[in-house]
Amino acid sequence: MGKTANIEAYKGVYIYAQQVDNKISNISLELLGEARKLAADLNEEVTAVLLGSHVGDLTDKLGEYGADKVILVDDPKLETYRTEPYAQALAAVIKEFKPEIFLVGATAIGRDLGPTVSARVATGLTADCTSLEIGDFPINPPANGEQKHNQLLMTRPAFGGNTIATIACPDNRPQMATVRPGVMQKIAPEAGRRAEVIPFDAHIEENDRFVEILDIVKSAAQTVDIQQAKILVSGGRGVGSPENFKILEDLAKALGGEVSCSRAVVDSGWKPHDLQVGQTGKTVRPNLYFAIGISGAIQHVAGMEESDVIIAINKDPDAPIFDVASYGIVGDYQKIVPALTEAIKAEKAKKAD
Repeated sequence: MGKTANIEAYKGVYIYAQQVDNKISNISLELLGEARKLAADLNEEVTAVLLGSHVGDLTDKLGEYGADKVILVDDPKLETYRTEPYAQALAAVIKEFKPEIFLVGATAIGRDLGPTVSARVATGLTADCTSLEIGDFPINPPANGEQKHNQLLMTRPAFGGNTIATIACPDNRPQMATVRPGVMQKIAPEAGRRAEVIPFDAHIEENDRFVEILDIVKSAAQTVDIQQAKILVSGGRGVGSPENFKILEDLAKALGGEVSCSRAVVDSGWKPHDLQVGQTGKTVRPNLYFAIGISGAIQHVAGMEESDVIIAINKDPDAPIFDVASYGIVGDYQKIVPALTEAIKAEKAKKAD
């Protein structure tokens, strides 16, 4: 891949402001929070790119959550997400406005759109990032060679989560990354803060890569959004059976929390994938996280280590989960958890009197 010509012409931190059914997705606000940090280090502005049809009223929210500018591509062809028109629109924006950094959420849409666009604008893309920072590349000054400054250093799990890779894209622009939902934090919205709105005609042209949408089927969600929960009671293979999750559900109910699980539980068919925490599941950061019968493989820990308080319950005193736990209890969860649930119920009843 050849170098981007006139790399200095690329300025600013841009994010793809995903919207579905004319509602800004939570990942868009998380990306704006991260973009503000990166932009501060570069002394640049934050720009959100909003694609859709009749979505102009969403620009105010993007401004409140940190966007300095919003590039608005409003076109009937963008009413529902389809790869080709969205890729055309985003590639046109990048070629016209020349962002230095472009962030996309690693959602179902973003995992499709990001790589497609990066190929069209001839740049690299680091997928599923868990950390981003501005720094030098190479990180250590080479004995004979140039060290570039103000580069986007993109960190992601590699080799099944057994190692962490930090990747840079020094010779091409924009520097593109997809970012896992739930990893970055939103900033507190600033009521009344407005972004400069820049309407842009991307000249989307229909071609043989356009698909025709015959029908859109929406099913009601069967599970809660564990990424929004403040308290999670999470179970692993050590719970023993799907029936035993009733013990965890009782604790979650007493605490006003939700139940989640490890990959082993999903692989066994005990719980749906929507409840899985970890590298191949969801990243969560609740105020309180119970890890019950979870050994603590690095792939799971990557999805919950940012929780404020972690309480681990496991029969194995050498389980790796205790290395990240705030509090650890070695013992049989079938005795410990019901006792804890009853104690919480009793305490709540006492306060209610």
